[in-house]
Amino acid sequence: MQIGLVGLQSSGKTTLFNTLSQGSLKTQSSREEALIEVVKVPDERLDKLTSIFNPKKKVNATIEVFDFPGLKMSDDNKVKITNQFMNSVRNNDALFYIIRQFKDDAVPHPMTTIDPVRDIEFLETEFLFSDLSFLENRIEKLKKEVLKSKDEKIKRELPLIEKCFAHAEKELPLRTLALDENELKLLSGYQLLTLKPLAVAINFDENSINKVDDVLREIKNKLPKLNVPVIPFFAKIEFEMSALDDKDRLSFMAGYGIKESALNKILKTSYEILGLQSFFTVGEDECRAWTIKKNFTAQQAAGVIHTDFYNKFIRAEVVHYEDFIKYGSFNKCKEAGVWRLEGKEYIVKDGDILNIRHN
Repeated sequence: MQIGLVGLQSSGKTTLFNTLSQGSLKTQSSREEALIEVVKVPDERLDKLTSIFNPKKKVNATIEVFDFPGLKMSDDNKVKITNQFMNSVRNNDALFYIIRQFKDDAVPHPMTTIDPVRDIEFLETEFLFSDLSFLENRIEKLKKEVLKSKDEKIKRELPLIEKCFAHAEKELPLRTLALDENELKLLSGYQLLTLKPLAVAINFDENSINKVDDVLREIKNKLPKLNVPVIPFFAKIEFEMSALDDKDRLSFMAGYGIKESALNKILKTSYEILGLQSFFTVGEDECRAWTIKKNFTAQQAAGVIHTDFYNKFIRAEVVHYEDFIKYGSFNKCKEAGVWRLEGKEYIVKDGDILNIRHN
């Protein structure tokens, strides 16, 4: 799973990236390519299961984070977006717009003033124009191919692309267009930017913590068609506290009135917009969190562990995390009737603990 951080220069994007990666400080001032980091997804449930089973290894779910170069002003006083940039962004599963709210005279905003609504509209418009250009060219190509081809896929694709183009022409992102599974499958190879799951992260500083609610309300009121999660974070503060131990970090957060870290917010929101959830496998050798799509069956979840588990699936032993914690062991869960055997069509729930039986 890949998420891309996109924003204007000096938005705090790379500071957030360094906080998420919890690694060595990386900078992007002279780079043209994205910074990449594999980030462990924190999960208190996995931590608790690990403390119970004391395995040789604990394996968190992971997410790959791409920090794309900040968009700069060109010589003609316009923000420069290259085709190379757009093509790189397309490869991500979901996008986060990193939007600046903080003021700092030493680090000027590329557009001079601080205006989150304007910055969001700018990114949405540029990505929409990119999709419109692609769709227009694709329509022209398909019209020629339909005349000389008997391929049914092409005949199905043309009206779909025309429907997408008509929607985008109304200045509406494609994520707001009702599309069924077959239509989404047809479009998947094109990696349309405004069809990707999106969230917006607003970067505040310590002097604007009391403005968070007002800014979020203004964005909601002025951009009613945006209809994506908008979350506040504090890049500079949270980068400073990322070097602290857990106890000091919690005290630091409480001092600023920060209830949840940017790491948790970004990763939770990523799971939400991508429709993901976690299940667990446990034992003396390993406790692991696995990431799957919501509504995955037990057989599909087994296939994430190993393809043989999918092909040779028999049954899944299932108990939910909360039930396991309540009763304390698998045997007591069996006695309470919350441990059960499920077939391949069972829909896995977030927090299920699975043991796959297979040939």
